Amino acid sequence: MLAKAGLRPKKRFGQNFLVDASIAARIARLALEGAPPHLRTIEIGAGTGVLTRALVDQGAQLTAIEIDPALVAVLRSREDLGAVQIVLADALDFDYRTWSKGEPWNVVGNLPYNIATPLMLRLIEMPSGPGSLTVMVQKDVAERFVASPGTAAYGSLSVAVAYAMQAELLFSVGPQSFFPAPKVLSSVVRLVRRTEPAVAVRDLDLFWKVVRGAFAYRRKTLVNSLALALDADREETARALSLCNLPSELRGERLDLGDFARLADALAKG
Repeated sequence: MLAKAGLRPKKRFGQNFLVDASIAARIARLALEGAPPHLRTIEIGAGTGVLTRALVDQGAQLTAIEIDPALVAVLRSREDLGAVQIVLADALDFDYRTWSKGEPWNVVGNLPYNIATPLMLRLIEMPSGPGSLTVMVQKDVAERFVASPGTAAYGSLSVAVAYAMQAELLFSVGPQSFFPAPKVLSSVVRLVRRTEPAVAVRDLDLFWKVVRGAFAYRRKTLVNSLALALDADREETARALSLCNLPSELRGERLDLGDFARLADALAKG
């Protein structure tokens, strides 16, 4: 199809197209499993349309976003995708709120590696955001979504996911399933939005500052990391840790979501 259209994958768009129809069908089935009829679905990075077609076959009410104008023209010319709303847009800038019209929606996609993390954070933290995200990303990024405290992959992204979503690593996909073949493994992960955040905090802005600050200097103790990242008073931070029964020499990667909530609340009290 690309050859017929005189196209080649573009590095600037992070294009590694999924070419394995069986993988696409599996992703589409998992993404829509248990979904109510007529749920609005948005595919991010339609590419050559392999996953798009699989979602159509599963009966999705589908809008597909694609940043490459040449691929948009190809996708719009396909009769088998005639029921799909194909939009030329940058997923990082797309107005999801206006598109969704306040109705429930979900996200599916083979996300470009170069935008996966900022895009997922935007979708996770978005008011009235998607109810679920079933996406394929670089394997090490997927592992960060589901990482536990004390592991190398655990970081602020892990905390952000745990706060708002329930995450599950579904399966991995080898380079041979893409064109061109990437040099890394990919994984499919599914995130389902919680009805309420996993923890309640007094000051949400402070909570996220504490989370980000805790991982800003991973080799330093939490007291020193927060002092540097937030310009926080070391004695005040040490006192807050003590109130939470957390050792002063602790590092950020050892705190779970509840620990961060308790620490942020202790700091909010002054």
